Formats: sequence, structure tokens, C-alpha cells
Amino acid sequence: MTRLSVNINKIALLRNARGGNLPDLLKVALDMEDFGAQGITVHPRPDERHIRYSDIPILRQNIRTEFNIEGNPTESFLRLVEENPPAQCTLVPDDPQALTSDHGWDTIKHEAFLTSTILRLKAAGIRVSIFLDPDERMVEGAKKVGADRIEFYTGPYAHQFVSDKQAAVRPHIRAAMLANELGLGINAGHDLNLDNLAFYRQQVPGLMEVSIGHALVCDALYYGLKNTVQLYLRQLT
Repeated sequence: MTRLSVNINKIALLRNARGGNLPDLLKVALDMEDFGAQGITVHPRPDERHIRYSDIPILRQNIRTEFNIEGNPTESFLRLVEENPPAQCTLVPDDPQALTSDHGWDTIKHEAFLTSTILRLKAAGIRVSIFLDPDERMVEGAKKVGADRIEFYTGPYAHQFVSDKQAAVRPHIRAAMLANELGLGINAGHDLNLDNLAFYRQQVPGLMEVSIGHALVCDALYYGLKNTVQLYLRQLT
């Protein structure tokens, strides 16, 4: 079974809109675990428009499943991660002004930086995943820089799925087959939802984990959090 890690950024965004603590971010994270989620993902950004740096220690101390912190590895981000070591840190090359992540690492161009960053995080006992487009050259580069896992950027897959799902998933299959050969774990995330998730899971060999936030929270407006988590888990079995 592919594991479900719920990204709670949108819960934090809703909380921040009124300046109080409603909804309670920690309670929602713990409830997600009780509802069946096998991990919690957060993506703190420099402007703290959703997850705040101050949220991380509280979540780290209380989350019972796998805690995944993702983000652009600036010095402040790396210090935050080292001070609150999660089970997994996912490195994402997003611009500080980006609305959302929209591309993966160029593991060839940024080989030296990624190698040193990954060594630093591994020294703290943290498993490291890097955000990648489904490009076989980038997968080879991920192995070279020392990543434990890769997370495929699935935004283009989700966009193309509605018109040609076979073409949409084809590069992910090829890249996943190579990752399996190289001994890299495979995660995936971005715009996965109840329509396209099961097909992706069935087609991509060795898929270990998906990180889903925006679509899941949107579905919860109609179905409720508990039921929505269960619906997503069913797509992964």
C-alpha cells in the first residue's frame, strides 16, 4: 500500500486568515492521524503565509506518524529542520515568491549544493527526498547527490490526465523504473486528487508515499475530514 501523508498547509492558511487559533492546527494534524493518515507534511515558506516556523516544534513533539518537512533549503530552513528533526525532509526548489511549487530540481546544475545539503541533513539522522520532474537524467542525478528518495512533481500529470491519462503517466513510469533500479524510494505530490490518484498509484511502480493537501482539504468541505481521508486511502489500496 502507498502511504498517505496529508499536507496541512491549507489548514494553517485558514487559521491565519483570522489571526487566532481556529482551526487548531495541532488538533487537525492529530485528528488526521486518527482518521488513518500515515504522515503529516508541512511546507513552511519565508513569508509564513500558512505554516509558521513557530508551528514546527509543536508539531514535531506531538505527531505520532511520519513527519515530513518540505521546502527550499535556505539557511534558515535548514536550521529549523536540524533543530526539529523530522523523519523526512523534502527539498523543493521553489522561489520565495512562488504561489506553489511548480518544478523539480535540476540535479545536474545544482549537484554540489544538493550533495552538501543532503550530507548535512543526513548527519542529523534525517531521511532526504528531493522534488523532481519525471526526467531520467534528473533521477540519475538524485542518486549521485545522495538522496534517499525522490518526490515526483505531478502537476503536469494532473493537468494532462483529463485529456490523455496514458500519455500523462508515461514519463513517470519510465522515471520510476529507473529509480527502482537505482535503489531510490519514490514519493509523489502536487494536484493529486480523487479522480487521478488511483490510476497514478496503479501505473507507477514502487510508489511509496503521496503528499496531498489542497485537493484533500477542498474535498473535505463536502465530505468531512474523516470521510475524505478514508476516501483517499481507498485510492491507495
